[in-house]
Amino acid sequence: MSSEENLVIPTYDDVIAAHERIKPYIHETPILTSQRLNEQTGAELFFKCENLQKAAAFKVRGASNAVFGLTDEEAKIGVATHSSGNHALSLSYAAGQRGIPVTVVMPRTAPQAKKDAVIGYGGTIVECEPSTSSREATFAEVVAQSGADFVHPYNDPRVIAGQATCSKEMLSQVENLDAVIAPIGGGGMISGTCLTISNMAPNVKIYAAEPLNADDAARSFKAGHIIADDAPNTVADGLKVPLKDLTWHFVSNHVTDILTATEEEIVDAMKLVWKTMKIVIEPSSAVPLATILKNPEIFKGKRVGVIITGGNVDLDKLPWLNN
Repeated sequence: MSSEENLVIPTYDDVIAAHERIKPYIHETPILTSQRLNEQTGAELFFKCENLQKAAAFKVRGASNAVFGLTDEEAKIGVATHSSGNHALSLSYAAGQRGIPVTVVMPRTAPQAKKDAVIGYGGTIVECEPSTSSREATFAEVVAQSGADFVHPYNDPRVIAGQATCSKEMLSQVENLDAVIAPIGGGGMISGTCLTISNMAPNVKIYAAEPLNADDAARSFKAGHIIADDAPNTVADGLKVPLKDLTWHFVSNHVTDILTATEEEIVDAMKLVWKTMKIVIEPSSAVPLATILKNPEIFKGKRVGVIITGGNVDLDKLPWLNN
């Protein structure tokens, strides 16, 4: 319990403050529905489309909250992070909006579309090997040199409070939800969802969806403690990172279950959304629908909020083109 006592756990007041702070820099993203997907799943699905967010990712919320919460003195030194993509480009977007420097450590295998976006927003990329250990070691060197404010991709109370604004919007857009489901990697979005739902709609069940190939959160959930994989291999590139102490606090206290999907199920669900809903989503965003299709008995007859987390896809390397 001692590590839990040292955590800075964001409150719902932090979420309200975050929403006011970031409103000028984000979209209130729409809720889309699909009769065909409702029929196929037996549930009523309400898709919260963060693929239509600024920088095409929900992570703009948390990044903007961290960047615009800095004092002028702190902001001058700039910000830095490590990320496989969406947090990197989101922090670059937010830093660009404030006119401050940003450095991001990215795996060399990160999608080129995400690297291009970081550069386009004015970010500086330092590449590392595609493992959590390499990412963190390379990042330590970057911060030692620059002294920049570290905005962790997910294990940061400012980031979690920002991500929580997504489900805060969703609760105002859709009434009487029975459940909400979101992807889980490091757990920033699911933690923000837990923070909002537990305060505003405590009867709503919270599910997390994870690739079977990177199922460390599901195994952690069953074991009752964090199990961290160093370099899992999955098409859902945004979900390769492990839980940390702050996100584990929310997951272990508020999540109903963590469901998994195979690589084939994820790609099929991604393709289904493209074909049915005519929107561009990335593989990580398809994992919740893949798990709903796989576990119809859990969601049948329920009103389910499905968080689509991003739409940053390399169009020259769509996963079904390789099958």
